[in-house]
Amino acid sequence: MKLVRFGEPGREKPGIVASDGTVRDLSGLIPDIDADALSSGFAKLRGLDPASLPEAPAGARLGCPVARVGHFIAVGLNYADHAAEAGQPIPAEPILFSKAPSCIVGPNDDVIIPKGSSKTDWEIEIAIVIGRRASYVAANEALDHVAGYTICNDVSEREFQLERAGQWMKGKGCPTFGPLGPWLVTPDEIPDVQNLAMWLDVNGERMQTGNTNTMIFDCAKIVSYCSHFMTLEPGDVITTGTPPGVGLGMKPPRYLKPGDVMTLGIERLGEQRQQVKAFAG
Repeated sequence: MKLVRFGEPGREKPGIVASDGTVRDLSGLIPDIDADALSSGFAKLRGLDPASLPEAPAGARLGCPVARVGHFIAVGLNYADHAAEAGQPIPAEPILFSKAPSCIVGPNDDVIIPKGSSKTDWEIEIAIVIGRRASYVAANEALDHVAGYTICNDVSEREFQLERAGQWMKGKGCPTFGPLGPWLVTPDEIPDVQNLAMWLDVNGERMQTGNTNTMIFDCAKIVSYCSHFMTLEPGDVITTGTPPGVGLGMKPPRYLKPGDVMTLGIERLGEQRQQVKAFAG
């Protein structure tokens, strides 16, 4: 299944993508795509014919495909070639940090350069959505706890992240720095999550080209590893690192400016588009 949430911010309804690409309204069957729906394995949707449901309004905004995200966990330097462009050693264990859930927006919402920023950057990533509580799970059981996958643009302010001391999260959780979506894709739709092509363009120019098969720590390892340091709950999201091609790694570095447009996608998971705007106070 490809699940979505559509409508104005804070008033989204659950939906499902039909085979013809139309979004169909699920609100008559489930109240939202939230922890309850995720933990049930979408039991009420099994065997459903999406064509039997009413269509969502044409052109409706898409929101984050998961309601009320709990933990928003991120993995740093999880592609060897990205670690190299950042001038960092390949990590021996996953590097974990948090993004603020308040930074989450829809896949096509504007990205706002924060007040005082001079180094706002882009990062295409595959994100894992937890569907079952996970605590101390083994890697060979970890994916049983996954409800699905989606796209994350892990927008980052590099000065805040790297030059202001302390934890990376200062450059990772600014408002609008967590576009998620367009879809939550259930695992049965993805033959091999470790072989998905991914890309990101800025103003039509290709910046990032990668594949999940070059991740240092795969999705199963990441879920297992996180579960040894915290209890993962349904609705938690883990974004798993980015391939090379970020602005920080360019010579000279290149960062986002108002008016830029980011487009990005991952095979089988859809595409995002964000316009970059200045902080308006």
